[in-house]
Amino acid sequence: MTHPRSWHLGGIAAVAVALALTASACGGGSEAATPKRTTTTAAATTTTVAAPVAPLTGLADPSGASLTRPALSVKVENTDAARPQAGIDQADVLYEEVVEGNITRFVAIFNSTVPDVIGPVRSVRQEDPDIVWPLGGVFAYSGGAQVNVDAINAAPVHAVDEDTAGGAMVRNEPSQPPRNAPHNLYGLGPALFALGGDPKPPKALFQYLTPGSPAVTGRNVLNFHVGFDAGYDPTWTFDAATDTWQRSIDGAPSMVTGPGHIAPTNVVVQFTPYSGEAEAQTVGEGDVWVFTDGTLRPGRWVRPDKTQPAHYVDPAGSPILLRPGRTWVELLPSDRTVDVTDAPPPATTAPPTTAAPAKATSQKNKK
Repeated sequence: MTHPRSWHLGGIAAVAVALALTASACGGGSEAATPKRTTTTAAATTTTVAAPVAPLTGLADPSGASLTRPALSVKVENTDAARPQAGIDQADVLYEEVVEGNITRFVAIFNSTVPDVIGPVRSVRQEDPDIVWPLGGVFAYSGGAQVNVDAINAAPVHAVDEDTAGGAMVRNEPSQPPRNAPHNLYGLGPALFALGGDPKPPKALFQYLTPGSPAVTGRNVLNFHVGFDAGYDPTWTFDAATDTWQRSIDGAPSMVTGPGHIAPTNVVVQFTPYSGEAEAQTVGEGDVWVFTDGTLRPGRWVRPDKTQPAHYVDPAGSPILLRPGRTWVELLPSDRTVDVTDAPPPATTAPPTTAAPAKATSQKNKK
């Protein structure tokens, strides 16, 4: 596969030209020379300026629009009654978290793209302020327990719920399937961004590979299954043609209204301790598995302070770089498992042998 080549700087120098003018004077058999005059043209330099880069994807953004917007984080439901959701395939970054009852919900974060409709929008949880603390911007939610509402209002975000969003949230949005409350509240992307938030732009959450760099090396993976409870346990399958991971649950593709298949460039499984009533502890450290370019790279996530995002490092302590693009982060409880199916070895042109062909294997790994 190929990736966009990086922009680079160049210069074009003009050559200085000297022009000498000589004149002769006559008279009395004598000759006088006119002094030479030299004109020098300063060298001109032309540079090609690199395109702006969207902070939450690492992709070039020629319009520069992402640099003028804050982050928009929207709390989105993930039950059967809410599927297919709207707009989440366009999230720059999405965190999947466990809430009470061992179901999962999403914190979908937008900046480079502004979906028309996002949702269904649901309530804030105790873990959400820490997730969005490094980003600031707008945080949209339906409501919630007072302790959680107080916590998100104490975070450095412009928190808006159904009562304060005005026309930026609607029930039974006409483009969406008809649903009963509470599964029918939607955020309108342009209107939510218009409510305003800072900083603009948000700080990057990840470190990225250089665009156009070779595929990363690691354990070659065909697919992997993330061990949330049944009905919320996705399988991610690598699609080499698009260099993305396609999401499915129980063998059915995870779609959005529109339609569209959920297929980010990177999937990060961040093994996360939970406390209390399913409250993810995202400040601290733990194991991390990073899936990029059809490979798995294990390491550690480290986040000593909620004001900073988690950093991913390999066993040698070097940063684990992501491929520029959209990223999903699975906040999987630390005692859950990920089942990895290895990709078959690449085909060779060697003469056939009597040995049995290699097979992809499914391995269970507990973290």
